[in-house]
Amino acid sequence: MYDRILVPTDGSDHSDLAAEHAIDLAERFGAIVHALFVVERAGPSGHWDFAVEKQEETGEEALDAVATRGDERDIYVERHLRRGVPSEEIVDAAVDYEVDLIVMGTQGRTGLSRIATTGSTTERVVRLTDVPTLVVGGASAGNA
Repeated sequence: MYDRILVPTDGSDHSDLAAEHAIDLAERFGAIVHALFVVERAGPSGHWDFAVEKQEETGEEALDAVATRGDERDIYVERHLRRGVPSEEIVDAAVDYEVDLIVMGTQGRTGLSRIATTGSTTERVVRLTDVPTLVVGGASAGNA
């Protein structure tokens, strides 16, 4: 049923829970997991600075965490770090990697990046993609 599963991650509890679900599904269906972290552009100029470098470090750590979970269960995890608008990059990645399913947490980033946009990344992905999307989480995700 599923051969390729995309799980966007930002290292939050919600994305960790989504990664666990993605790995469960990959194990059940013999699928590979594409773990994705999106580095957001810094300001309108698009200049890369210290904040972007920090995001890249955070991204590598989040991708490592998903890959480690996969290794523990003998699931192949392909790691991807992309740059841009998260919802757009997730939708594009789903097409580029020809995934059968996207598994996402309901919440992720907080602070300015969440306040500065209308709606959540997950909501925008669900609206923009034709790929089936499993939304994981909710109020209890932090307790998982």
